[in-house]
Amino acid sequence: MIGAQILIECLKREGVEVIFGYPGGQVLPIFDRLYDADVKFILTRHEQGAAHAADGYARATGKVGVCLATSGPGATNLVTGIANAYMDSIPMVAITGQVKSFLIGNDAFQEADITGITRPITKHNFLVKDIKDLARIVREAFYIASTGRPGPVVIDIPSDIQMQDTFFVWPEKVEMRSYQPTYFGHPGQIKKAVKLIANSKKPLIYAGGGIITSGANAALLELAEKIQAPVTWTLMGIGAFPGTHKLSLGMLGMHGTAYANHAIMGADLIIAVGARFDDRVTGRIDSFAPGAKVIHIDIDPSSISKNIKVDVPIVGDAKNILGEILEQIKIGPDTAEWLKAVDALKKKYPLKYKDGERIKPQYVLEQLYDITKGDVIIATEVGQNQMWACQWLKYDHPRTFISSGGLGTMGFGFPAAMGAKVGCSDKTVIDIAGDGSIQMNIQELGTCVANKINVKVFILNNGYLGMVRQWQELFYKKRYSQVGISSPDFVKLAESYGAVGICVKKKEDVRPAIEKALKTDNTVFIDFHVEPEENVFPMVPAGEAINRMIEGLA
Repeated sequence: MIGAQILIECLKREGVEVIFGYPGGQVLPIFDRLYDADVKFILTRHEQGAAHAADGYARATGKVGVCLATSGPGATNLVTGIANAYMDSIPMVAITGQVKSFLIGNDAFQEADITGITRPITKHNFLVKDIKDLARIVREAFYIASTGRPGPVVIDIPSDIQMQDTFFVWPEKVEMRSYQPTYFGHPGQIKKAVKLIANSKKPLIYAGGGIITSGANAALLELAEKIQAPVTWTLMGIGAFPGTHKLSLGMLGMHGTAYANHAIMGADLIIAVGARFDDRVTGRIDSFAPGAKVIHIDIDPSSISKNIKVDVPIVGDAKNILGEILEQIKIGPDTAEWLKAVDALKKKYPLKYKDGERIKPQYVLEQLYDITKGDVIIATEVGQNQMWACQWLKYDHPRTFISSGGLGTMGFGFPAAMGAKVGCSDKTVIDIAGDGSIQMNIQELGTCVANKINVKVFILNNGYLGMVRQWQELFYKKRYSQVGISSPDFVKLAESYGAVGICVKKKEDVRPAIEKALKTDNTVFIDFHVEPEENVFPMVPAGEAINRMIEGLA
């Protein structure tokens, strides 16, 4: 087989169902072989869209997402999407073409050192130098991307390697001495954790995206109910624990619920699972949960004690470790008084907004939830739209919330929704967008319509780059510098691509528009004209303790 054939055969053996990408000169041999291959290829309108679509597909399905681009600008256009997947621990394989082997380093046409460029933002990357290594490299790339703490892997393949031939040998096993993830917790550390749980009076579970990656949501629910501990979660952990459960506290952190932030500050034990105590959660580190002991469960040892000092570190897979803890807990702690205190916090600090005649973004999301009861996959862009989607929608199941966490990538939501819909064609997929963010990858309207990928996009159109405007209002004396944004006529734009556009300016039209969009067999853009200067509250100012929040009604 030639290299291009070997690559496609390897992808089929890895169970790849779809590739998102864009052709170019240095991947022509691959595209020539794709012409006859029974692997679905979705031509995006930009390589960044391909990377985000592969990311969204991976988040929605739990499978490895795959994207493909040519050398030079094609490869560099993938970089933001690769970095986004890296920050959020998403399994992805990005395949790039490269100039011929003997031209590498000569500044050849459309040459870029993509392995060098992506080294800091990949779990691993490969430059294929020998055709005989190609099958092994593809096998290792998928193994690395999907095991341990997942992440993106780049395979850079020179065009001459794609045309060379060799005998195809499929490695049945992957053995890498330098890469041996730990999946089971140390028995001694698990005993210490069980003892701390038994002796606690005010335990609180803090869940991250590792719960979803591990498939540990059922074990998490069992643990919370067994020890009667309230549960809060990170943005990446949304869906790890049922949002409608009586023990749920919602998301914590900078724009989390006030009661979650107050509760974690009052806990005497934090059980952190698959989370990394990032700055958006902790606020001022020296003020974070001063009276709490910390059990930290994570498959990545480098995440433990990186930001917060941990009393009982346990390295391993969340599902396995929670299962081991559950086996050893005989009697849970008495948390009756603690749960009363937490319920009092919920009553004292509810999420709220001031309703009125104008459309509020929170109202739009309340109507959406009332209609769908959460039986949808929600993707988001980044900014105020993202935070309102975290606060005002409830998520009872994993892989139903898809959002850019660590990198905070504007333009992520629409192509990610597209990828999620490809992976879960039977589900309704909705992108909650802002009028700024949606314009960053709006060209993927063409991809959706051409491939009948019928996603629904709810644009919370406030005429601003909303989150930046909010910061300028609160911390820069309302000096609105470069945040007013002019938008196209989204209805006409959608229609020009062959999609459906709806404009909503009156509150009474919100619900009928949502119902119409959900019934329409096409991609739909709804342009909701919302209150221009509505803010996301509560909000922890940068550098403040997590319980020192700005609250109020916009």
